[in-house]
Amino acid sequence: MSNSKMSSNVPADMINLRLILVSGKTKEFLFSPNDSASDIAKHVYDNWPMDWEEEQVSSPNILRLIYQGRFLHGNVTLGALKLPFGKTTVMHLVARETLPEPNSQGQRNREKTGESNCCVIL
Repeated sequence: MSNSKMSSNVPADMINLRLILVSGKTKEFLFSPNDSASDIAKHVYDNWPMDWEEEQVSSPNILRLIYQGRFLHGNVTLGALKLPFGKTTVMHLVARETLPEPNSQGQRNREKTGESNCCVIL
């Protein structure tokens, strides 16, 4: 049996998300185009992989998806991102209380406060 990914078995009406944690661990989940970033965070939290135990978070509300370098707001659906059906899309999953401000002031604010951009493990 080959060791290749199962991406070819993604149903034609679904989107396979390969989520990558800061630690580098990955896991794949199937979602509908109607699923929002909030729906995905809740599903992943409720079905937290056993091998991600060290990265377990206290609430789905702090899980954030990053796609093409941008944080996804909770109401954004996979369909709105025009992700390809029946294929695998890679996103990063991070624990973060708040999203950066859309006007990119976040970097300057961090420099003033000395706050870092790393995750806190609870």
